[in-house]
This record gives sequence, structure tokens and C-alpha cells, in this order.
Amino acid sequence: INLRWSWDKPTQDLFASIDPELWTHTGQDPVALLGVVTPKRLDELAEDQSFLDRLDQLAADLDDYLTRPMWYQEQQAAGAAMPTGIGYFSMEFGVAEVLPNYSGGLGILAGDHLKSASDLGLPLIGVGLYYRSGYFRQSLTADGWQHENYPSIDPQGLPLRLLTDAAGVPTLVELSLPDDKQLRARVWVAQVGRIPLLLLDSDIPENEHDLRNVTDRLYGGDQEHRIKQELLAGIGGVRAIRAFTAIEGRPDPDVFHMNEGHAGFLGIERIREFMTADNLDFDTALTVVRASTVFTTHTPVPAGIDRFPVEMVRRYFDDDSKTGLLHGVPVRRVLAFGAEDDETKFNMAHMGLRLAQRANGVSLLHGRVSRTMFDELWPGFDPAEVPIGSITNGVHAPTWAAPQWL
Repeated sequence: INLRWSWDKPTQDLFASIDPELWTHTGQDPVALLGVVTPKRLDELAEDQSFLDRLDQLAADLDDYLTRPMWYQEQQAAGAAMPTGIGYFSMEFGVAEVLPNYSGGLGILAGDHLKSASDLGLPLIGVGLYYRSGYFRQSLTADGWQHENYPSIDPQGLPLRLLTDAAGVPTLVELSLPDDKQLRARVWVAQVGRIPLLLLDSDIPENEHDLRNVTDRLYGGDQEHRIKQELLAGIGGVRAIRAFTAIEGRPDPDVFHMNEGHAGFLGIERIREFMTADNLDFDTALTVVRASTVFTTHTPVPAGIDRFPVEMVRRYFDDDSKTGLLHGVPVRRVLAFGAEDDETKFNMAHMGLRLAQRANGVSLLHGRVSRTMFDELWPGFDPAEVPIGSITNGVHAPTWAAPQWL
């Protein structure tokens, strides 16, 4: 089911009219509603001409929304130079409450970003992870303490489809890990208006037991757990895009956007691609990757940035064979991307900034804070000259504004 209903009030009203009480009881979830509504009620609706007319009208409206020229297509028609595709990577996406793949502001921003891109007609592909238990559900004990609960979420009951090839075989992406292990993930697709959102899921029989839990929770686990998640999001995410565009017959992205540093390893994967497929040397491949990469930083304090022990990162990448993660890319160059003052730490935000030609904060004030916070990456520059700009966060108005205002 297309998630455009989540910001289209007439479609929400149509679902609510099926059974107002059930609509409320199911948390305004169309998939859950259609799964529990009685056959008798469906038979009644099949005889209700007014309902059928509304259904046909809204189906035609959705088809028109998905196919008519939007701002992007108008710019193309006017001869503007536009990217043929954009890969947008984030560890969380808050598209709708029925798809609990978010915890807070970063996810809400990413969800609004997809919706706005859809309304503009941008050729964007979202990439993240599918968390089997999402983020925790919160309750309070009798004496006032917070209690966290991680309910298991069945993807079959969510507005998702499995990415499969022409024969119906599920697509798997694979990453080589130390000790000759393979991390595999299938790819779920959530359709957010015109935008596909690819979510990688490691909870599959093809993985060893411990690797099935890589995508168990959002922001859970120790550092070993987190680095596996971020390797899967970055490297596996690029490979998922390649599989998706090949199956769907779409052009590959020529711009890659990191929403925070969590998916920073995508730049390493793209360097590897250019070195192996196009026979570029490392520095030339890096130049090409930087020219087509954007990094958005959200965290104005060092404590909010992922930092891994250097030796941990080395262990995942230190393989000069043609079968490891890097396929021959020099590990010392990879470690240099995450270098910081503490020589024992690998800084994901530093890697994101070093791999991106353009970087921005999320408000004017945050831009100023970030230029000071990261000025060590540009020695000899005054903070005001550090090349980190700012784009103030906006919201997707149809999602958040009352219908009377639209």
C-alpha cells in the first residue's frame, strides 16, 4: 500500500468510513484495518455506490499524483541540469506511526524529506534498516520509573513489499565480515508517494544466529553491534540500491546524501566500486565520490557522535584479499577518514565530512556551532571559513498542518 495516505486527508477519511471504531482501534492503520474488518462490512461497501465513487476518485487522484509532471520534471523540461537520481541514507525514517522505524527528530526529518521529495517529483531513493523491534515503547511503573518494551514487529503486517527478481526470488545483499562470516540482508520496500524507501533486514535464515540480530533494534546493543549496523546501512545500502535500480529499470543515483554519519561507510563502498569496476586509483575514486556526496550533521555535541575503537574498524576492513569488505582498498586510507585528536578513536562524523564535498548543519545557529566543532578538519582555517553551511530544517506541511490550513 502506498504511504501517501498518511498525508492525504481524503484517503484517511475513506479508510475511516469503512469502520470508524476499528479505524481508531487499529491506530489508523489501513493494513491492520483491512485485516480485521468483517466480510459482511466489505460486502456492504461493495454495494455502496457512494463509497465506490469516492474510492474510484481517490484511486484516480493517486495515479495522477504518481505520474503527472512535478517541479523536478518541469525543471528538466526547461533545460535545467538536474541529477538523474539521489540516494538518501538515514538510520531512521519517521514516515508514519504505522511504520515504527524512528525514535525522534532525525527520523521525523527524514520522513518529511521523503514526502517533500515525492511532492517535488525528485528521483530520490531512501535507504535505511528494518528494525524487527523498532525503537522501544515506553510505559511507567507504579512508582514512576520508565519501563522499555521492544515488541516484535512482523513486516508482513506493515505497508512493505519484498524486493524480488523477475522470478520472484528475494534479493539478498551480502557483506564479508571477519572470520569468514557473511552478513546477508533482504530488502523491504516502503512506497512513500513517488519515493521508494529500501529497508535492509538481517533476520533471515541465510544468516548465522548472531547475525540475524544485527537489525533487531534501533540504537541498541554495544559497539560491535552498532558497527555491524552501520556497515550494513552504508555498504549494504549502496548494494541494495544497485539491486533495486537493476530490477526496477531505474538510473543509479549520481548524488548520495548522508543524513548524519551513521551511513558514512557508503563512501568507502563507492570508492571500492570505482576502483574495481572503472580501474580508478584510490585518489581519483575519492575525488569522484566527494564530488557527488552531501553530508548533513545534526549533533552539536561530541557525545552524540558515533566513535569506534580504531582497532575495531581495522579488524573489519584489514583484508587485502579480493573477498573482504574492501577488495584491496588500503585500510590505512579508510582509517584516515575517521581520524581525530584521540588516535585510538574512529569518528563517523569526521569520515562523513571528509567524504563529502558539501556539508551542512540544520539551522543557522547549528551551522555556526558545527564550524567551530569541526574546525580541526580544516587546519589553518578560521571557524567562519570552515566549509559547513546550514539549511534550516523544515516540515512537510500536509503532514503536520490542520486540514483547515491547507
